[in-house]
Amino acid sequence: MKEPFLDLIKRQVVLADGAIGTYLYEKGIPLGTNTDLLNIEDPELIYSVHEEYIRAGSQLIETNTFGANRLRLERKHRGHLVREINLQGARIAVKAAANTIYVAGSIGPTGVEFPLDPDLYSETLVEEAFWEQMDALVEGGVDLFILETFTCLKELLIAIKTARKGFPQLPIVAQMVFPYKGRTALGMDAMFCAVAASNAGADIFGTNCGRGIKSMIEAMEILSETADQIPLSAFPNAGMPEVIDHRTVYSTPPSYIAEGLSKMVKMGARLIGGCCGTTPAHINEFKNRLHLRQVQRIEISQPHKDTDLGDQVAIHPGPGRLLKGLPENRLPILVELDPPPHLNVDTVINGAERLKEAGTDAITLAEHPLAVLRCDNLSLAHIIKSRCGIETVIHLTCRDRNVLGLQSQIMAAHLLGINGILAVTGDPASSTDQPGASGVFDVNSFGLVRMISGYNRGVNMAEREMGQKTDFSIGVAFSFRSRNPGLQMRRLEKKAALGANFVMTQPLFHAPSVEAMMEQTEHINLPIFPGIFPLISWRSAEFLHNELPGISIPKEIRERLKSFESPEDQRKAGLDITRELIENISGIVDGLYIISPLNKWEISLDLVKEIRARKWTGSNRIAASTTG
Repeated sequence: MKEPFLDLIKRQVVLADGAIGTYLYEKGIPLGTNTDLLNIEDPELIYSVHEEYIRAGSQLIETNTFGANRLRLERKHRGHLVREINLQGARIAVKAAANTIYVAGSIGPTGVEFPLDPDLYSETLVEEAFWEQMDALVEGGVDLFILETFTCLKELLIAIKTARKGFPQLPIVAQMVFPYKGRTALGMDAMFCAVAASNAGADIFGTNCGRGIKSMIEAMEILSETADQIPLSAFPNAGMPEVIDHRTVYSTPPSYIAEGLSKMVKMGARLIGGCCGTTPAHINEFKNRLHLRQVQRIEISQPHKDTDLGDQVAIHPGPGRLLKGLPENRLPILVELDPPPHLNVDTVINGAERLKEAGTDAITLAEHPLAVLRCDNLSLAHIIKSRCGIETVIHLTCRDRNVLGLQSQIMAAHLLGINGILAVTGDPASSTDQPGASGVFDVNSFGLVRMISGYNRGVNMAEREMGQKTDFSIGVAFSFRSRNPGLQMRRLEKKAALGANFVMTQPLFHAPSVEAMMEQTEHINLPIFPGIFPLISWRSAEFLHNELPGISIPKEIRERLKSFESPEDQRKAGLDITRELIENISGIVDGLYIISPLNKWEISLDLVKEIRARKWTGSNRIAASTTG
């Protein structure tokens, strides 16, 4: 099982692969061929290239997708193949990696000239092109993104923003070209670019391609001043190319490049590899020169490969005790209360008791949201259920425990009478408030759903009998984006196939979005609880919209809040907006998942009272599914 990539990079220098495009040309592929298309047309050739680099010593390989974005492919009339090229590129690399080697999704510039011509392109269009490519790479199973060969900082920052917002769990390597004295072709200083990229969300910053090893060393000398703040990467070319007999040749010997790389490692480079003209022979020379360990390839048995989880259909024992216990003929309501960041839990328990009296069906308790330390949610869930007589749903993340700890927590929840678990991957540990904390991520949310579903069938992760069957209702998270629902929809379909019983969504603020979501997920046939987050100020709405991944608040709502000057009027307007939303969707949703803003359960309490007073029943789909 691979450890998180960012943990590995802290411990040792990691050796990546070399060039794919120029190496394919060296193998006889005609010069000028779109090598990205080979993922579809000759996947075995691409697989063989990955295999050669792994045998040479690569601990990380890149997907053959550098130019596979829509804006580039449309120029060759291949825009309709974006998803297939990237998905296949990721799957080929993941197969070659055999669950031991890391796989980086390779993403290059869009080829659009900056600054953008507003009559032809917009930043939104560029962002969508990156999103579409990243979407397919993530579906294919990549471990991280590598944004490489960028010459324009603006475009790189758009790519980083897109990756960080849409796929916060994946590390980002950002690389630019500094052809002369540590500056881009447009004159931007390497230090300035590194700081900007890091602030935007890059986890590793460095340089690739360029004018050979000398110019790269010049850039790394500048970047070395930031090495204690952000890990650095270096992927040099095999020297400057020359054309001999109509072929492009890179003649710099591997030993010379390896010597330059050893200098850059001393400057702080933690991720090294090769760019144009480098081959497996170069990678092997780098490994030997730097005394890097060869990765031992360990084959993992098929049932435990997360990359194939989507093809494994779980046996569904039933909807679980939580869903079966919901009262009929009324709209189900879940209310989220965060465990406190201290040991005084009286306020939360009091809130749960009042919410239960008002008609709340279950209290959900997050597990260290945003990786901020909070009281243990399982212990608190047990106390709340025992004292208040209300069902609880614990959020269980893959971040904080290995597969032993996760299974132990599942068994503990069963023994303590908890009937609902929300299985989520978890926010990255990089945002933690505790020094030294790191993420585990032995499995992702797919693996966790399958794990809990196994316990519902009476077996653990190793398929050993447990003596009893649990009866959890397994919840999963869903981030619906009406503009581009593809990736998240496919992820939800996989979770349903693996044993999920119900869905809790990210906060939604617009009734048409909820209607579109309910319509587009109808075929999945899982009860969906849309997230309802009462807005209490314009500033909180701006923060949610701009800084929390997966949350989008329509501009008209934010402007409506901003039109009120006093905090009291903004709060009233925000609650009116929430009430309007609930009323508009009350007849079509399967339930509501109300998130208490800033843990102010009193706001949720008022909403629950109003909902119960209206006697809404919702879709009644849960009652039908549990009695059918």
